[in-house]
Amino acid sequence: MTIESEQLRLPKNGPSARIDKWLWAARIFKTRSVASDAIKNSRVTIDDMNVKPSRIIKVGDVISVKKPPITYSFKVLACIEQRVSAKLVPLVYENVTDPKQYELLEMSRISGFVDRQKGSGRPTKKDRRAMDTFVDPTMFGWDDEGWDDNS
Repeated sequence: MTIESEQLRLPKNGPSARIDKWLWAARIFKTRSVASDAIKNSRVTIDDMNVKPSRIIKVGDVISVKKPPITYSFKVLACIEQRVSAKLVPLVYENVTDPKQYELLEMSRISGFVDRQKGSGRPTKKDRRAMDTFVDPTMFGWDDEGWDDNS
């Protein structure tokens, strides 16, 4: 065994692991229950197929995780079931997410005040002013001078 495999604490039952444990151990989700809930809600797929939390994964599997607004893709490099330090995460998986997904994430950050999340409450005065400057009335052909109230 190499030093890395000792640090990764590979399972004794061979190079395989449950997907819910792996997602937690690889630090993709904060807790195992959050990982299980994401799997049950069809946010985690392997080869575009929904899986169950007890699904056994192997080295080389590509796992897609939907965390709105983008879908992350990870290639399994090591099957672990115990959480590792953040320094060892590059030994566990390779991020193979499409660069277009990161562009989508950046666009959603830029226009974050336009598409408000449901349940986030009313826009603040600052949010309204930002929306007003973003949506310029002259953009739609509305002019203060050309507006006729009698039509």
